[in-house]
Amino acid sequence: MEGLEQKIAEFLEKFNLQDKTIIVGFSGGYDSMCLLDILAKLKKKFIDLTPIAAHYNHNWRGEESLREQEVCRLFASSRGVEFYTKTAPAGLKKTENDARIARYEFFEEAFEEFDADAVFTAHNMDDNAETVLYRVIKGTGIVGLKGISEKRNIFYRPLLKIARTEIVEYCNKNNLSPNKDSSNSDTSYARNYLRLNVIPAIERINPAVKQALNTLAQNAIYDNEIIEEYLKNIRPQIYQNGRLISEEYRKLSKPVKLRFLYEYLQDLNLDCDSKRISELYDFIENNITQRNGSTISLSTALWLYADEKFIETIPHRQEETEEKCALSVEIPGEGEYQIGDRCFVIKKYTDKNLFVFPESTSNFAYVNLSDNIFPLVLRTRRDGDIISPFGMNGTMKLKKYLNSKGVPRHNRDKIMLLCSANEVLWVVGVGLSNKISVKNKPSHVLEVN
Repeated sequence: MEGLEQKIAEFLEKFNLQDKTIIVGFSGGYDSMCLLDILAKLKKKFIDLTPIAAHYNHNWRGEESLREQEVCRLFASSRGVEFYTKTAPAGLKKTENDARIARYEFFEEAFEEFDADAVFTAHNMDDNAETVLYRVIKGTGIVGLKGISEKRNIFYRPLLKIARTEIVEYCNKNNLSPNKDSSNSDTSYARNYLRLNVIPAIERINPAVKQALNTLAQNAIYDNEIIEEYLKNIRPQIYQNGRLISEEYRKLSKPVKLRFLYEYLQDLNLDCDSKRISELYDFIENNITQRNGSTISLSTALWLYADEKFIETIPHRQEETEEKCALSVEIPGEGEYQIGDRCFVIKKYTDKNLFVFPESTSNFAYVNLSDNIFPLVLRTRRDGDIISPFGMNGTMKLKKYLNSKGVPRHNRDKIMLLCSANEVLWVVGVGLSNKISVKNKPSHVLEVN
């Protein structure tokens, strides 16, 4: 095997991917064409290796983009590799960040579609140098100095330690004809300006600046491992189901908060500079003690939300991504009822011993229900819903009640409600209506699993 083929083969063996299904991010440029060509050759060595060429058409350059897509399709076909493609919607913003987010979502979609084991992107040593320099200019911390990771979740970069000159040499030697993206020469994009103007200028001072930047990245990786020894004991206390727990976050020092915030954004594949990190830090500090939180935009697709309970991301268009008011089941009497992926149980209270009231935020409740109250309905919220809050006289709109309880807006359409017509008797996990509250002894037990 040739030098590059041997290096890729060793990479596959290092991560035990030599007999796996691999999604290859395939733009048809020098890097990805070199990578796909080598993987196609390695199928002779690793019989069960199955590369899939995944091409995302950003739809920015009209006919040129379509020609590049066709080049990719024909090349994949010539190598006996399945080709998978998708064209971005016309409204996709022409920014590096939005393009990267859309592209990685496409790769994850392909990963699921083909039940793959990994996604390969063709980032090389030069890309890593540019990334480190870009982050230095933006004022990054030590995490940013690590540059591009060789492996992050399902994403792998087998060319990361290979110089672009070596990749171009491989393409020329093997008579490959990669796409030449005209936008790569547009210096209005920061990365292009760095590659075409800044790095050549720095090379006059240090011809080996790319290697120096990669060395800096490696040193940052080592230093980060030392810091990680400390953080790994804290992280389980800070995170819950992909969210930051506000109460625990508040206990941290500012440097540790900034570290976790940067880490959280990196996991979302968002590359924020120091100014942006500072803005988000201030936003969290201003909202982390608020019952009703607030949002700040992270990208065209995501908000960052913070309140006294959690710091988390939510979609921009929540109303289009949640199943609003779609769940409903009639409750004619005692029994078990399935609603979505949840089970609702209503049964007579028969325990003769003393009982302990659960917290209002529990999915379990003791109540007093009259015999003529049935049928009831278990559902999600609707316009016009009202409730008589526990301990109060009179009714109020459910929206106002949820505000008073500090329930985040993006969670309200997922909460289950036990209702009589438009009057809510139990907001599961939030609180009870005064109309079914227990005075002496409960008549029924409610539970949602």
